[in-house]
Amino acid sequence: MTDIPRRAVSRTAKLAALPLGFAGRTVLGMGKRVTGLASDVISAEIQQRTAEQLFSVLGQLKGGAMKFGQALSVFEAALPEEIAAPYRQALTKLQEAAPPLPVASVHKVLAEQLGPDWRDRFVEFNDTPAAAASIGQVHRARWREPGYAPSGEPNSRDVAVKIQYPGAGDALLADLKQLSRLGGMFRAIQPGLDVKPLLVELRERITEELDYELEGESQRAFAVAYADDPEIFIPAVISTSPRVLVTEWVTGTPMADIIREGTEEQRDEAGRLMATLHLSAPQRAGLLHADPHPGNFRLLPDGRLGVIDFGAVARMPEGTPEPIGRIAGRALRGDADGVVTGLRDEGFIGATDEIDAEGVLDFIRPMLEPIAADEFRFTRAWLRGEAARLASPRSPTYQLSRKLNLPPSYLLIHRVTLGSIGVLCQLEAKAPYRGILERWLPGFAPVA
Repeated sequence: MTDIPRRAVSRTAKLAALPLGFAGRTVLGMGKRVTGLASDVISAEIQQRTAEQLFSVLGQLKGGAMKFGQALSVFEAALPEEIAAPYRQALTKLQEAAPPLPVASVHKVLAEQLGPDWRDRFVEFNDTPAAAASIGQVHRARWREPGYAPSGEPNSRDVAVKIQYPGAGDALLADLKQLSRLGGMFRAIQPGLDVKPLLVELRERITEELDYELEGESQRAFAVAYADDPEIFIPAVISTSPRVLVTEWVTGTPMADIIREGTEEQRDEAGRLMATLHLSAPQRAGLLHADPHPGNFRLLPDGRLGVIDFGAVARMPEGTPEPIGRIAGRALRGDADGVVTGLRDEGFIGATDEIDAEGVLDFIRPMLEPIAADEFRFTRAWLRGEAARLASPRSPTYQLSRKLNLPPSYLLIHRVTLGSIGVLCQLEAKAPYRGILERWLPGFAPVA
């Protein structure tokens, strides 16, 4: 069976070759520097060749490499345009496609998870996958319901059957171990981009994402919280087993298509709905959707946002921590001392560390530009500007950031928020984001 473990040697070889190629390009750059070429020209050439090889290899792999590629792809809006433009399409492919599992392997997993009579549960089953994810692929089918229609045909409904790749867990761990060695490559593409925390956090979520029964439980909780909601649609869960999940089929326009060719109105509305989901879910469901890449969202014909993957969620039974909203409100009102007090209380600043309160305020306020006015349009240019401001070692902002901590309890919230902002910038969406925060973010007082 051509499952993931059988391809382990070639997978490891592809990933292991990446740092070697990068080292060769770096030596090439040093040689050109001796000949007198400008350092910025050399750097751009190394960036471009590194990005080309990196994205090409990630696009060929499943498991952890694809999972990492999906996570990284939502940040492509922050990459320099000359690097991002040629590879935007390759990154988007990571969100929607991967080499399919052989049909015999699909049937074997279905028999193991649903029983040898698994075909009796379906009126129809399409062996060709409709979509692929990092640890599994999705097939469209018609699930057999009790009884018969007036025509005499069996009752049935369209469903998505999510099937986990054999050996997905081992592949995830092996890929993430290899990818942890590639920090230098990512710094070449985007100076200041530290992938290690992202890899650590992804590794911590592997066990949960491999458990489709747990995913089904999370999806049911979301479905209850958003039942009959006029803006957010959560498909019903039909059947769960450890490696096969059957849910209601969702028909709509993929978010990636809206990013690529949607109208301004579609992009604005998609962004508003994504922000509403991100901010309201902890309060409504006690959960945070923790995988905000475009492949997980559809804009439905009736205007609602369809959400189709709940493998990665954060459990937040108390909702979003109130200090987040309180500190943001203080920053918008110019309360520098109040901001520092709040950050110190939450562990972002050490209890005895001396720090310039006005400098902290200057550090934070540009990040809050999207909620400083009634409406804001996210753009790639805005995100690139913020990335440059925060990543330049020569800037006062960078020096101050080194004095701030990210408490472990805020790591996932921080990562998901950055991912969501990345998608909003890909959409170049405009919406009343401050009003959404005022409704759903605890502690966020309206700005006078």
